[in-house]
Amino acid sequence: QVQLVESGGGLVQAGGSLRLSCAASGRTLSRCAVAWFRQAPGKVREFVAAMNYYAVNPNYADSVKGRFTISRDNAKNTFYLEMNSLNAEDTAVYYCAAAQTTSYETSYRSSDYNYWGQGTQVTVSS
Repeated sequence: QVQLVESGGGLVQAGGSLRLSCAASGRTLSRCAVAWFRQAPGKVREFVAAMNYYAVNPNYADSVKGRFTISRDNAKNTFYLEMNSLNAEDTAVYYCAAAQTTSYETSYRSSDYNYWGQGTQVTVSS
């Protein structure tokens, strides 16, 4: 079992930046793909970014490409989402997720991820 805990959410002005962290406990993330999803009020949960077990081949939703960066530090059992040039459409609860897979390809489907954090609120004021 892997327990995931997000941190780093908050209120930021449009154009600003935030860095989300997802710390894992209970089991190493080193053989897991990791991802971030988000859910805005009244909308379905959507894929944001993912990175494979090898820490390469990041995959991003078109809406965040060029603004968000996913990274991981297996030594710290933690992964991150650096968010820049934030806008009001980025307002959502952000969830981190992990999947026990060593596949080179990453998935954008939430059903492919075994473990989930509790979510952290990101609010962007315009």
